[in-house]
Amino acid sequence: MRSSLVMLIAVFSLPLGALTQTETATPKEFASPDHFGVVDLALPTDNDAIFHGGGPDFYQYVERDYHGEKSTPWEGGQYGFVRDPEQTNAGIVYTRFHEGIDIRCLHRDENREPLDEVRAIADGKVVYTNLVQSYSNYGKYVVIEHRWDGSPYFSLYGHLSMVDIRTGDTVRRDQHIAVMGYTGAGINRERAHLHLELNLMLNHNFQEWYDSFLHVNDPNHHGIYNGINLVGLNIAQLYLKLRENPSLTIPQFLSEEEIFYKVALPKSRHFELPKLYPWMVSGSGTTDPRSWIVSFARSGLPLIIEPSDRKVKQPEIVYVKPSSLNASYLTDGIATGPTNHAHLTEHGKQLTQLLIFPD
Repeated sequence: MRSSLVMLIAVFSLPLGALTQTETATPKEFASPDHFGVVDLALPTDNDAIFHGGGPDFYQYVERDYHGEKSTPWEGGQYGFVRDPEQTNAGIVYTRFHEGIDIRCLHRDENREPLDEVRAIADGKVVYTNLVQSYSNYGKYVVIEHRWDGSPYFSLYGHLSMVDIRTGDTVRRDQHIAVMGYTGAGINRERAHLHLELNLMLNHNFQEWYDSFLHVNDPNHHGIYNGINLVGLNIAQLYLKLRENPSLTIPQFLSEEEIFYKVALPKSRHFELPKLYPWMVSGSGTTDPRSWIVSFARSGLPLIIEPSDRKVKQPEIVYVKPSSLNASYLTDGIATGPTNHAHLTEHGKQLTQLLIFPD
């Protein structure tokens, strides 16, 4: 679930892995041990089954109706392409990407209402609280900014029943921030859970991009903290890897992600990713490139930025992982056609333009 406003369609079978007012300025730094790069994550609820087998004890199941056959697979609560199966010539594929993880409820009252306390996964600053559940598929949700090695990351906590912090608050790791609920689209009391994401941000000019490309009758209530502008990493896998290696950094973690496609972007002073996440930049010896080549995971998560002498006037797809499948299955709908001759879809043109908007 990327946003209340736009559902971005993804198609592949293997799992992968909003400020009160719109604001376009880069967030100011705040005093926090996270500045020193220590990625010390706490679990957001009492449910720690991820470290003891996971599966149905940790993940909230989804309700699935596949050709009239109803089921409740817990796998749908995982990160990745885990939802909406479709039959294709290549077998069953899952056509909806789940950008976070759904953590099942442990504590309920006599009326089956969820009681689980929700806590901050790390030190940070509350940058957005959405208290109007109808504004988002996330329902009531909170976004907290964390800083590791100077780069901003954003944890998102969705489907809350009660929010107990405010935008601007500084919070500590493991601090109470909310209560689990079932606000948002398609959730009932029995399926109450916490939707958790850990995200990178694409562009602080998001509102202007939104106004240019998306429907005027579908307003953006969340400023730069709209789900379209936040792209999630596999937080479940990160928890497990940190348990094995507590000194693991996010750049090290993401270096293990497989590259599925690459996009060439025109040189632009509005290209924020190299400024926000300088660890992405490779080949820094080129001081005045004509363009940038950005490598992406299958989910659309940017991984590497390389300077290039390629001359482009607008974003172009320059590589898709070789496959007999249509490129759309490997790029989250960004590109289409044979993988050796793919081109950006209209959706792909819009989303890649966000990276350098307003150019």
